[in-house]
Amino acid sequence: MSDTPSPASYLLRGTAAGNTLRLIGMDATRVVEDARLRHDLSKTATAALGRTLTASALLAVVLGKRSDSRVTVRVEGGGSIGWIVAEGSADGQIRGYVRRPHADLPLRESDGKLDVSGIVGRDGELAVTRLLDNGEPYTGSIHLTSGEIAEDISTYLGVSEQIPNAVLLGVYEEGERVTHAGGLLVQAMPGASDETLARLEANVRAIGQITDRLRRGGLMHVMELATEGLGLTLAPGAQAARFECRCSRERASDSLKFFSPTERQEMIDDGGQEIVCHWCGEHYQITPEEIAALDAPVERARA
Repeated sequence: MSDTPSPASYLLRGTAAGNTLRLIGMDATRVVEDARLRHDLSKTATAALGRTLTASALLAVVLGKRSDSRVTVRVEGGGSIGWIVAEGSADGQIRGYVRRPHADLPLRESDGKLDVSGIVGRDGELAVTRLLDNGEPYTGSIHLTSGEIAEDISTYLGVSEQIPNAVLLGVYEEGERVTHAGGLLVQAMPGASDETLARLEANVRAIGQITDRLRRGGLMHVMELATEGLGLTLAPGAQAARFECRCSRERASDSLKFFSPTERQEMIDDGGQEIVCHWCGEHYQITPEEIAALDAPVERARA
């Protein structure tokens, strides 16, 4: 197995059937491999988080009103992984984590595939949070359909957002590395004919496992197969996507303000405090001097 880093992840956009179908595709290989490394994920946890990370990026494009719009997807189905949280931005910034990164299950006996629905569970919900036009957060949710993520995302779009759609998501691992990951979201726009929708449904059904198609021909191949006979028009250029967190040393230090002065003094006496960002796994070692400085403005105000 090669140690060469995966190519950068990216998003492609397009239309088909006389602009009555909108397509957003993503090669998420690098993003998902970064997540696996950051969180030390098991194989099945990698697939579960990887699909959710990809979905969050696709939803940010479909549901976002601005170039920096963010969408948060939370999945909690009662399975051994606990919860899954992913945040995608329309500008390609993605981050996420799971409750239990080492949770795993044997391959399914029925088809030899990773048991994502088993590790996620089906007794729970999928919730999507986004900002409305007035800047207020809105959360819509559905009861989990399958726990496989793609079908659940598709159901959410159809039920909560009234968007006819098709969603494909997948993660493929070889050895200890993610070699192919990605997704495709096709949105039916006003004016899409019954014939167009029937052809789209047949095309998507014929694709089968998206990872098989990604391995054979890449993301563009998947988009062409989905729109066969429907006239795909690809938007110029690809948009870079990356696993990137908004955490920082300053934010980590500021989080200690929520502790009492007595608790902060105990941290100082212990030689400092380590803060770990749950979103990305970054470790910040906050020094005693930095902790002491948090109370300095209060002391000056009292002087």
